[in-house]
Amino acid sequence: MRITREKNMAFADQPEPIQAKEVAQRIQSRKALKRLGLAQLDIRLPGVFQDQPKIEYGKDELGNPVLRLDNFRVGEMKLPPDIETKGFETLGNKSDKFNQALVTQGYLPDHLDLRPIPKKLPRKLQTAQLLRAYPMEERGKFGYRATTIFPPDQRYIFYDTSYPWCTCGRVDTPLGYGSGVMVGPRHLLTVSHLIQWNANNTAGWVQFRPHYYAPSAPFGDCWGIRVYYKYKVVGPTVDWIEGMYDYVIVVLDRRKGDWTGWMGSRGYTDAWDGSAYWSHIGYPGDLTSGNRPIFQGSISLDGLWWEFDSHETMEHHGDVWPGQSGGPYFGWWDDGPYAVATQSGQNSDENTASGGQDLVDLVLRARADYP
Repeated sequence: MRITREKNMAFADQPEPIQAKEVAQRIQSRKALKRLGLAQLDIRLPGVFQDQPKIEYGKDELGNPVLRLDNFRVGEMKLPPDIETKGFETLGNKSDKFNQALVTQGYLPDHLDLRPIPKKLPRKLQTAQLLRAYPMEERGKFGYRATTIFPPDQRYIFYDTSYPWCTCGRVDTPLGYGSGVMVGPRHLLTVSHLIQWNANNTAGWVQFRPHYYAPSAPFGDCWGIRVYYKYKVVGPTVDWIEGMYDYVIVVLDRRKGDWTGWMGSRGYTDAWDGSAYWSHIGYPGDLTSGNRPIFQGSISLDGLWWEFDSHETMEHHGDVWPGQSGGPYFGWWDDGPYAVATQSGQNSDENTASGGQDLVDLVLRARADYP
């Protein structure tokens, strides 16, 4: 049976996002209402120690603080433990029977500035790029490079710890690195194909560093303790079914969102197809080897017409390179930014994002179990 486009637009009456080019005019910057005082930073070290290590404080030659721990077993390896996973049935076409679309609210802490467009990289932090992915038309001039960059490359590196830019960060797992965004006080949205899915209903470790800018981690780090999923996507390729569910919610070991805030989440609807509402943040390997975040705005998404709004692949021509997987596609409404999808796949013709009502359903379930 053919699914008509009208049926797929079950939530076409959702409020319309702000066009990306109008965000700076519609959303006013705001200075922090108060400054956060000194805070306790927890550091988790997966090293091997004999008994209870003794901790001493010191400084290095440059005056940087150094914590010295004795009883370290030199040469012995110890990795973080595997974490639990919990899967849920997909909503399927049941979402057509909902009275309204699923949505979760974002949070802007009083101690953070609000800035609708991130600041570009200060001159003093600019360095030569180690590698850049050149568009197809420029390969003859610069040499052959595999690419999913559509000319002109609209991405730029930024360093901005205001809201909402500090909600995004780098995600590391045993499979490599990617990107993610906070969608709750201890709830990380990232991509399913970055997770190491084990055979015993566990997953490999997950580390998250909000607004990581090597070697600086201005909000520290945190580790996953549980993964919520709709579909276990196993790379290196993402098929058409996996592309509809290529996201997970990782519950973190601490409420990092109290420092960074978090974005809201909304289910995507095809009523938004073709409009440049969306922005993206990620950690690409071609610009700075995944060590700094990039921003791109004014991206259009195009949901596949035969897929329900509950689970959907969206094609787009945003500029994408490996490492950006898991980074959010988000838009602005008058009450703030909402993530609607994660970066999922890429090829030389188009790139794909993954989202829908099932994504928001995962956020709601994780936040209910782990407030």
